[in-house]
Amino acid sequence: MRLWVLLSLLLLQETLPHVSGQSAKSKHPKEPGENKIKPINKKVKPKGLKMKEREPVDSSSKSQSILMQVMDKGRFQKLTATLSLSAGQSIELRCKGSNVTWSYPSYLDTFKDSRLSIKQLDRYGQLILTNSTAADTGEYSCWLQLCNGNKCRKDETKTGSTYIFFTDKEELFVPTPSYFEIVYLNPDKPAVIPCRVTTPSAKVTLHREFPAEEIETDETNIIYDAKKGFVYQHPTSDHKGIVYCKAESQGAPQISIKYHLLYVEVPKGPPSATIVASPSRAKVSDGIHVACTVLGEPDVDVSFSWLYPGQELERPVIVQSFWRLINRGTGHTTRISKSVLIIEDFEGRDAGNYICIAQNLQGATTVATRVELN
Repeated sequence: MRLWVLLSLLLLQETLPHVSGQSAKSKHPKEPGENKIKPINKKVKPKGLKMKEREPVDSSSKSQSILMQVMDKGRFQKLTATLSLSAGQSIELRCKGSNVTWSYPSYLDTFKDSRLSIKQLDRYGQLILTNSTAADTGEYSCWLQLCNGNKCRKDETKTGSTYIFFTDKEELFVPTPSYFEIVYLNPDKPAVIPCRVTTPSAKVTLHREFPAEEIETDETNIIYDAKKGFVYQHPTSDHKGIVYCKAESQGAPQISIKYHLLYVEVPKGPPSATIVASPSRAKVSDGIHVACTVLGEPDVDVSFSWLYPGQELERPVIVQSFWRLINRGTGHTTRISKSVLIIEDFEGRDAGNYICIAQNLQGATTVATRVELN
């Protein structure tokens, strides 16, 4: 029995190295297998990267502009806040959407310029401007219209805008149709001297005609914006006078048109109107004039409408409306707006109340007078 146990122990000792040897050898073949698994782990990482790449695309799509520029060979380019092109170049803009409205420099509409073409296609609106000039410099924007029946409104979430400089070394300032402009200085709002440039890098200075001097800009009260011109943030009567701008850009300096700065100090609100009939008593076949007059700010338009006795009977009347500026002698300027109703052949049915309604952006004022049959 003891002999059998000893033999068993000897056999066990012989087998132990053999087993450990097998286990040692079995580890080596597994290493290549383990290396083969590593590429599988690497493939997982790009999936995580793709998820990260999608996030900024999704978040930015909400604020993306719907305005794009068509480039060569059918390529498209998203537009930034500003774009510089050489005068003479043509440009095509597209705005995504089936009901697009465009805004562009107003003079292109005023003169019905044939160089401008606007079309609405199924999926986008198209604006094409050919043979551009320095005068085309300005803001170009588009937006989608949301319509319900005949009522439409602007979709504020789907818009696009860019300011395009059409550079021309011969025209550093954006050309204007006149050689002289009036700028009103109101103490309640900024005033803009619109000497805009076609080259954003041009150096621009502001000058007073008399006494001849350069007006310093402090970037606080007087600043320069290439898209607007010089801005007086807080105009005062000391700023009135005649000024001009000077621009320099790799060549001889150029001078803008002149601007006459007029200081205005008229209280804001509905029109201050008066009405007078001449004569106030008329005979049959007489002629009468009823004048409605408003004093107000020089740059505030006033519209007039009339109610009079013979209106329902379609009595013939003549209505003349006009305005002019007057200087109050203290450097302040006021606008006189007037509407005159004329009846050349007075009849008995023309007798009665003549009512004038004067309206501006702040409201309306109604005044009345009476004309009697004499």
